[in-house]
Amino acid sequence: MARQETQFVCTACGTVSAKWAGQCPACGEWNTLVEEAVSAAPGGLKTPSGAGKRAGKAELVALNSQSAPPVRTEIGVAELDRVFGGGLVPASATLIGGDPGIGKSTLLLQVAARLARLGLSVVYVSGEEAAAQIQERARRLKVADSPVRLAAETDLRKVLSMLKSAQPDFVVIDSIQTMWSDSLEAAPGSVAQVRACAQELTRWTKKSGAALVMVGHVTKEGQIAGPRVVEHMVDTVFYFEGERGHQFRILRAVKNRFGPTDEIGIFEMHTYGLAPAREPSALFLSGGDGETGGAAVFAAMEGSRPVLAEVQALVAASGYGTPRRSVVGWDSNRLAMLLAVLEARCGLSLAGRDVYLTVAGGYRIGEPAGDLAAAAALLSSLSGGAGPGKAVFFGEVALSGAIRPVARTEARLKESERLGFETAYLPDGSVAAIDGLTLQPIRRLNDLVELVAPGSLT
Repeated sequence: MARQETQFVCTACGTVSAKWAGQCPACGEWNTLVEEAVSAAPGGLKTPSGAGKRAGKAELVALNSQSAPPVRTEIGVAELDRVFGGGLVPASATLIGGDPGIGKSTLLLQVAARLARLGLSVVYVSGEEAAAQIQERARRLKVADSPVRLAAETDLRKVLSMLKSAQPDFVVIDSIQTMWSDSLEAAPGSVAQVRACAQELTRWTKKSGAALVMVGHVTKEGQIAGPRVVEHMVDTVFYFEGERGHQFRILRAVKNRFGPTDEIGIFEMHTYGLAPAREPSALFLSGGDGETGGAAVFAAMEGSRPVLAEVQALVAASGYGTPRRSVVGWDSNRLAMLLAVLEARCGLSLAGRDVYLTVAGGYRIGEPAGDLAAAAALLSSLSGGAGPGKAVFFGEVALSGAIRPVARTEARLKESERLGFETAYLPDGSVAAIDGLTLQPIRRLNDLVELVAPGSLT
């Protein structure tokens, strides 16, 4: 009779340990070891019956052999096709994570309905909702007439049996945390269940040639829940981002074996679901007149797409002993570094002031090129002036106060000129000229102080 044993698995890297520890011995993450039950036969592992008959050799393929590239299926939505790298790839597994209520199920139901209308065989499996609930949502989204086949099931064995008989071209599993395999004694949603179910579904996808999309829950830190090994199993990992208070949503690729890993798709939430944004590069501009000061437009890059976002800052006298530093949409450590450079290299007094900095529209700046725009917004608020009008800023600020060049300068400038901006503050020596745009090179942060907020700032 098999005896019950327990082991501890790291949810970050998948390392198995015999006992619990506060820190994972492999990846160094804290509080990631979770206990799971494992069944072992007495005396160790035994060879399964009939394994010798099924054993064979793995097939070898020469690297220089000619093979046709995968034939993609275009979804027909430009933002989705951009993130996927040109469309869906057969026999590919995709994992989409996002906060609860952000619109993952809505987006995938719309995609499934669109592909079904294009003639593909589509199956939508939900472990969280009944079929009647999905049908009701489809009626609200005006896609109820699409020939999508629904299944409300969590038993992995039944799901795989149904998929083998249905032979679909596109499958949605909503969500992988609700799937349950009877070959394991762990509870649904546990590390062992998520890993085993994802592996079985991915294996079926590779054999059948269907395109699979799995929805994954996220933790409070924003990472996909469950073992990180699931992200290694699949071909593509997307994160669906956005703020509940804003109508836009961002589909961001963090892993893609068939396309770029830094592309984003921007959508707007409407009455009838999600639709591609009409002007994605200008979606994060507040549209204000800029007369109050404390704002600067940053020309960012998301993959191959330039995006313009407004950085807003407020510098005020502190009413408490310790000044406050509040940041939304940017790295707080980077703000602390920028304030230190402004004090040490530019002679500004910010130690006794409250500093608030936010990025309009809920956009998140993840590249160092946003330093110059944040500095311009802080200087504009500190001086009380309106700052330069119709201007964009981008450049990395070094600890010495120098402005370092950034990549994709020409693309940023061309998009700024297209949207009607007249001046660009950028690192010195980046590009020669852009028609219709006045370039203002900045070598050191002191130069920006004199241009944006001239005079003595104390």
